Amino acid sequence: MIFVTVGTHEQSFNRLIQKVDELKRDGVIKDDVLIQIGFSTYEPKYCRWQKLFPFNEMKENIRDARIVITHGGPSSFIMPLQEGKTPIVVPRMAKYHEHVNDHQLDFALAVNERYKNLIVVKKVDDLGEIISNYDNLVKNMSASTLNNNAMFNKKFERIVDNLLNDNGH
Repeated sequence: MIFVTVGTHEQSFNRLIQKVDELKRDGVIKDDVLIQIGFSTYEPKYCRWQKLFPFNEMKENIRDARIVITHGGPSSFIMPLQEGKTPIVVPRMAKYHEHVNDHQLDFALAVNERYKNLIVVKKVDDLGEIISNYDNLVKNMSASTLNNNAMFNKKFERIVDNLLNDNGH
């Protein structure tokens, strides 16, 4: 199963949802597809979808998925990393009116530059080829990626713990 999430941002992300739906329609995607469409207006015709999922269902969908495709929101791509998955990240972009600026692209590229644990897609037209080659892409990522995922998650947990502890004082 492929699970796609566009997060809870109030602007639509029709570009990603429609592309995944077309790839399923055209047989490029063979897996079942489940999409969390958020506030997007495009309703998939060839994939199962739901506007939003409760947190526990999100985690379950990510855990059950062979591939997770997500927008560039940090919490959306950190969740698959925590489950040991390499997410395909398609950042929202301002030029398509999907967000106010390109911070998702900048952040995803910066995280990937440092940890090499994401597949960042700048052009949605490249998505079909990336999905078709996903297993090889992940296999060919450096062996240190798994260690980087664990290190990234530990550092992130430490930051959150420090924030929570500082707020308690």
